[in-house]
Amino acid sequence: MLTTALIMAGLALYNVPPQRRHFRNRDGFSLDFSDEELRARYRFSRHSIMVISDLVRDDLQRGTRRNHALTVEQQVMVTLRFLASGSFLQVVGDTLGLDKGTVSRVVQDTTAALCKRQNEFIKWPRRDAEKNKIKAGNYRIGGFPNVIGAIDGTHIRIQAPTTDEASYVNRKGYHSINVQAVCDADGKFTNINTSWPGNAHDAHIFRTSQVCTHMERTPNWESGILLGDSGYPCRPFIMTPYARPANEDQTRFNRHHARTRCVIERTFGRWKRRFHVLHSEIKKKPEKACIIIMACAILHNIALWMNEPELLEDQEEEMPNVDALYNGANDGRRIRDHITQMYFTN
Repeated sequence: MLTTALIMAGLALYNVPPQRRHFRNRDGFSLDFSDEELRARYRFSRHSIMVISDLVRDDLQRGTRRNHALTVEQQVMVTLRFLASGSFLQVVGDTLGLDKGTVSRVVQDTTAALCKRQNEFIKWPRRDAEKNKIKAGNYRIGGFPNVIGAIDGTHIRIQAPTTDEASYVNRKGYHSINVQAVCDADGKFTNINTSWPGNAHDAHIFRTSQVCTHMERTPNWESGILLGDSGYPCRPFIMTPYARPANEDQTRFNRHHARTRCVIERTFGRWKRRFHVLHSEIKKKPEKACIIIMACAILHNIALWMNEPELLEDQEEEMPNVDALYNGANDGRRIRDHITQMYFTN
């Protein structure tokens, strides 16, 4: 105590203020940063950061009178910096003048607040106008009819958990969360599941998902179909490629299928490039890693909402009436053959 008092007295004698860890830009946003510089650091412009801050304000507003309490905008920027950089919490803290514990708490609180808005920003198309818009967009991409989404899984690396460790080891040998997502033609997530360990198979995740349950209850052509790779079963509402095409028509089907379905792979790439934390190893327990992944998906959709150019006007495609082929049947191969004959035969 005496030593500390002597140091403080010496600093005062020479008018040297004591060093204090602080957050740069205490008043919110620095005028030194343009929108381009903000995007490079946080992946969002000034206006978008304000919009995100308003979304989570009620959850993050601190009921404290401390002089150095972080504002909502600062908490959002800390979180975005962590998600965008993929750096260690300590590195993010050193960059922003905060200790590791503060960064960890801020990231946890902000991502949890974002996840409360999941149903606002990740929504399955319900109305006919929404479905028709998605179908038209997918048809423009690859010429495949009646597609309301492309589905696939991607692995997000996590640190080895201390419990049930083996369940998180995927087929490539590292620990991960197997994330299953559906996106529309614009790359917007319409459904995402971030709760499965790495060794879970894509087909099992889909079979137990809300999307599968919903589509099983509405098995008709107007409800639309999904496109999946060969890891999924071929069913009336999810089309997979022919494993061994027997003729040119089936080869053409596969070509249009791949061209349309690849939107989900491009979306995963854009998502991970925007948030580097998804590229690196998330050093959190699985349940916290799942929240971070979901928050990144919500922010991805917010980024599209805020920054992407205006969508083209709805273009409704004329679809044949094939409802009679369903009749509650589970044989997707018959539907696939019918689509091949209707659309991909010369």
